[in-house]
Amino acid sequence: MRRYLHVLRLFWSAAISAELEYRVNFVLSTLSSLGNLAGSFFALFLFYRTGYSFAGWKWEEALVVLGIFTVLQGFSTTFLVPNLSRIVDHVQQGTLDFVLLKPISSQFWLSARTVSLWGLPDLIFGGILLGYAGSKLSLEISNYFLSAIPLFFGMVSLYSLWFILGAMSIWFVKIYNVTEVLRGLLEAGRYPMVAYPSAYRFFFTFVVPVAFLTTVPAEAMLGRVQFGWIVGAGILGIILLFVSIRFWRFALRFYTSASS
Repeated sequence: MRRYLHVLRLFWSAAISAELEYRVNFVLSTLSSLGNLAGSFFALFLFYRTGYSFAGWKWEEALVVLGIFTVLQGFSTTFLVPNLSRIVDHVQQGTLDFVLLKPISSQFWLSARTVSLWGLPDLIFGGILLGYAGSKLSLEISNYFLSAIPLFFGMVSLYSLWFILGAMSIWFVKIYNVTEVLRGLLEAGRYPMVAYPSAYRFFFTFVVPVAFLTTVPAEAMLGRVQFGWIVGAGILGIILLFVSIRFWRFALRFYTSASS
């Protein structure tokens, strides 16, 4: 574990140094994040401006869901996109050979090789939105800690799903469209699940677990989630992580290296 932490520190320090060479990009990323958040905020406002509300969700409570979604978006931009989107390139260009020859886990290398600073604005704005909504709802610090548990497992689930799709590039090289479909489906997490019809709620809970990414952590923060949902989020995250590890090992059996 100590060796992996040391490698991770080297990876991220080099990546941050490279990113800081293009500081204007951070300003552009901040403006882009502000624009996306403003668009989501306005879309949510259109529902509530006439007194309408999602069943059981006040305006400030819906903002909690949007805040958690924004945090997850920042997490994806910072850690997932710069790493997992490159798995296809490694397979196409044959550079996956060099990854497999390194004396560390190839899944770890592919998942943590770099980090992007351009997701920080979403993380910051999401945190500010959660703080604002929490102050309006008089939430305690314990509410935030309780929400962090299903949110962490939601991040694990999101990573695992994304990595599984990336591993499929060994069979289907042009897998970009599938990952974009996944990102599009995750957009449903901007709003509470009760905003959707029953069939969609079932799909976003048991087929593509969007509900476990945003709605369950939001309900935990609001102190009204059933304990079984938190346990379910943990079980789902652990199972998906295990499946991603096993699936990667299975996929490598079919990988034809560039040198063979």
